[in-house]
Amino acid sequence: MKYLHTMVRVADLDDSLKFYCSALGLTELRRYENEQGRFTLVFLSAPEDEEAQVELTYNWDTEDYDGGRNFGHLAYNVDDIYESCERLRDHGVVINRPPRDGYMAFVRSPDGISVELLQKGKPLESKEPWKSMENVGEW
Repeated sequence: MKYLHTMVRVADLDDSLKFYCSALGLTELRRYENEQGRFTLVFLSAPEDEEAQVELTYNWDTEDYDGGRNFGHLAYNVDDIYESCERLRDHGVVINRPPRDGYMAFVRSPDGISVELLQKGKPLESKEPWKSMENVGEW
């Protein structure tokens, strides 16, 4: 397993970049804009440590982030997403967003922190029981 990033939602991307980059000293590594989903992702890191990243998520439509909603999730690459989800499920963890696509899943910690699991490399072939599982709750 490898730690990837922490996601934080931001209300104003320009103000946030001024804070994280100009003031704090982080460096922009890459940016992804999704017109259909109406969001922009900006990945930042400390200049000496590109491995540990912060993902700024800017949703183009206005949204208030109260109650900690601006904190998004922790993200990890895993060797086998099905095996990882099975192990979590065996420990009583609800798979909120099952890996139907063989690539991505979400679970929550006991404190409600979302954890994203991403298949290392290419997605695995979609298979049951994951293929037919519905989303549960929120992530």
